[in-house]
Amino acid sequence: MPKRTKLKMSPRLLKKKARRTSFGSKKHCRFSENPELVQKIDYKNVEFLKGFLTERGKILPARISGTANLYQRRIAQEIKRARIMALLPYNATSY
Repeated sequence: MPKRTKLKMSPRLLKKKARRTSFGSKKHCRFSENPELVQKIDYKNVEFLKGFLTERGKILPARISGTANLYQRRIAQEIKRARIMALLPYNATSY
């Protein structure tokens, strides 16, 4: 029976593998876990919606905020309504 040799991984592949596995914990949607928060998604609730904006005024993506797809679309819709009503800025006033 022939002797098996273990394949060596290059340092580049080891770093790539480490990056893939070191994400940390998976993000959880706060609206799926707490249904009462869904009632807060409203264009008039400006302080709540500001939590989903960057300092430049952009809407945070779901991959960063951890929000589920359904609630991310509702949040984006309400932020856009608040912008139309001039409750939220379209972009940051100063950089």
